[in-house]
Amino acid sequence: MKTLVVYSSLTGNTKKVAQAVSSVLPECDMFPVEEAPSSVEGYDLVALGYWVDKGMPDGRSRAWLEGIRNARLAFFGTLGAWPDSDHAKECMKKGEALALEPARGNSVCGSWLCQGRIDPKVLEVMARMAGNVHPMTPERKARIEEAAKHPDDGDCRRAQGFFRNILDSLK
Repeated sequence: MKTLVVYSSLTGNTKKVAQAVSSVLPECDMFPVEEAPSSVEGYDLVALGYWVDKGMPDGRSRAWLEGIRNARLAFFGTLGAWPDSDHAKECMKKGEALALEPARGNSVCGSWLCQGRIDPKVLEVMARMAGNVHPMTPERKARIEEAAKHPDDGDCRRAQGFFRNILDSLK
């Protein structure tokens, strides 16, 4: 089985998870999205890692994914929200929906998300909008502080386990 890991990383969070994932995949090639091949022909599984931007995979990941056809995909990502929140679940669905547009002929084996440190520039923008859109509630502050600790070694092990399970399901 030949595998490919493609990732986009703003703060290093998603790259860290990509490295962990690639370590458990057979015959694995790994590229940042800017250097990823435009065709994934010949790969049995393609793992795309992205950081969540406004509830969607980041723009570079979306642009790359738009060109991918007839691939077996699995997603992993990082976001500042709680990974088991309704928001996180919706983010995963949106990422999968991009890949599953019928004309593309892709299939999706699953998606996995963990928290990740939020880019300080994003926090600055959120603070300027605080009165209207993103008020700094105690819950939001606690979530941001917790996100700053991730991805940690446990997150990387869970990502590896997720992809091992995918490999097992493909046997």
